Amino acid sequence: MVTRNDYDVKLPLFGLPKLWPYVKGYRGIILFNVLCGAASSLIDSIYPLFNRYALDHFAALHTTDTLMMFIALFIAVVIVQVILNYISTYYCGKVEMEVDRDLRNSSFEHLQRMSFSYYNQNNVGYIHARVISDTGKIGEMIAWRLMDIVWMGSYLVFIIVVMLRIDLKLAGYVLTIVPVAVLLITLFQRKLIVLNRRIRETNARITGDFNEGITGAAAIKTLVIEDRINHGFTSDTAEMEHVSVRTAHYSALFTAVVTLMSSLTLAIVMYNGGHMTMDGVMRIGTLSVFMNYAINMIQPIQGLIMTISAMISIQVNIERFTRLMETEPGVSDRPEVIEKYGDIFDAKTENWEELTGDIEFRDVTFRYPDGTENVLEHFNLNVPYGTNIAIVGETGAGKSTLVNLVCRFYEPTDGQILLDGRDLRERSQLWLHRNISYVLQTPHLFSGTVRDNLRYGNPEASDEQIMAALHLVAAEEVIAKMPAGLDSEVGEDGGLLSTGEKQLLSFARAILADPRILILDEATASVDTITEKKIQNAIDQVIRGRTSFVIAHRLSTIVNADVILVVQDGRIIERGKHGELMRKKGAYYALYMRQYEDMLVDTI
Repeated sequence: MVTRNDYDVKLPLFGLPKLWPYVKGYRGIILFNVLCGAASSLIDSIYPLFNRYALDHFAALHTTDTLMMFIALFIAVVIVQVILNYISTYYCGKVEMEVDRDLRNSSFEHLQRMSFSYYNQNNVGYIHARVISDTGKIGEMIAWRLMDIVWMGSYLVFIIVVMLRIDLKLAGYVLTIVPVAVLLITLFQRKLIVLNRRIRETNARITGDFNEGITGAAAIKTLVIEDRINHGFTSDTAEMEHVSVRTAHYSALFTAVVTLMSSLTLAIVMYNGGHMTMDGVMRIGTLSVFMNYAINMIQPIQGLIMTISAMISIQVNIERFTRLMETEPGVSDRPEVIEKYGDIFDAKTENWEELTGDIEFRDVTFRYPDGTENVLEHFNLNVPYGTNIAIVGETGAGKSTLVNLVCRFYEPTDGQILLDGRDLRERSQLWLHRNISYVLQTPHLFSGTVRDNLRYGNPEASDEQIMAALHLVAAEEVIAKMPAGLDSEVGEDGGLLSTGEKQLLSFARAILADPRILILDEATASVDTITEKKIQNAIDQVIRGRTSFVIAHRLSTIVNADVILVVQDGRIIERGKHGELMRKKGAYYALYMRQYEDMLVDTI
């Protein structure tokens, strides 16, 4: 995650070189757009010359000679201008949408390749901003901001060239105001950037406060801290009001200064040009050209500075996006493995071997990527096919470490994990994960129907197979009370179901996948005692013929496990069967007796 000040990022040429791989396919359209923009600005710059000709020829000479040709030429120029504007607008929109699409597709695909550790170290909001917000601003910059710079820059160049060619002296008067305008606009723009940045930061805090105030309502009321929460919210909104008023003040002053600069430029032209006209040195038509340019010159300067400032700000979005794309997965397949087995988007299933389920930890040492101490040191464990391993320990003891290594969410720091006698790194991650079902303590369901969610475990499953899996985990009653049965919507993240119901469906989905390795992470934690007993009976059936790991909080559910591992402070301190560990009267015995006593108290 980004921890330094993002606004200190400096990339050359607005970061465009880093974006080249993503935009090079559109270089033809972008170049065509640039040419159209330059041509459009050229036409804009020559409109005053039509006024000059009309005043000096038709009005001054009181003649209509060549009037029809003049009108035809003017209409032709207008038509060309309209066509150029249409083409530019269309292709700018097209480039923006297509670049935005490509950036989002590339970033989302890259995220699918990232390892489990990446999602532990980066929160959802940060990742979401990279994929949605940053890519949108980059697409807008490439399409519209670049065109703005081309149009305004070329327009200024054209009108300066025209003024210098028409009258060098008066052009010199007009251009003396340009450096002053650039300096003042730049100073105001810098101040407004700082203030707008503060507004965004304050607004983010307000959004966070509001979210906490709503989602944490129960905790706020039970802790009786409404006044503290309200004080924090009102403080942030007060700061927002203060900064917003200052921004409005500077914006109004900025607008007034820009208007003043335009008026001052016009006054210079009218004063000097008026004298030159009365002296017969300059025609009235030429004066009108300079007056038009004087009025319209300051706004492109203002727009150019604002656009460049915006592009500098977008450097942050470019840097964050490219940092995401340059982040390598913590766990990745070797090139020769990908060549043989394929990757997650192009699986070569014809080369996949059958998996039996023999697992061996051979002298494994492991430390989490962001950790400083080894969680496992020279750890050895042999898990024959069909073995049921139970992992127990206090909350936060590190019970998930072993299964994370088996799933290859992390790589061992040292040593090997063998599956059917082969190092896990010699096989494809996708091959491994297709043979593992993992039932999480906090299950996740996807938006859609019950049937859709269960078929994520087995896309080819028939309704009969689905109902059999539901029956096995005692979930038929859940489906029976739904209005549309298997076609019932579960809502976003299963929001229309209780946690217990989601866990039952998650368990059924895992069973439907018919895995060789089954991992249950406190899979009965959110169900009632009766349902837990049914699920436990189902587990006893399902794990037969499969290698299974059960992370358990309720020790009564794992007394029949082949091996029980007791974890404390991230280390395995005891291992054995239930009877053996009870006779040792060590850590497992203490855990079991404590739960037993709690159960007795609950029944009194």
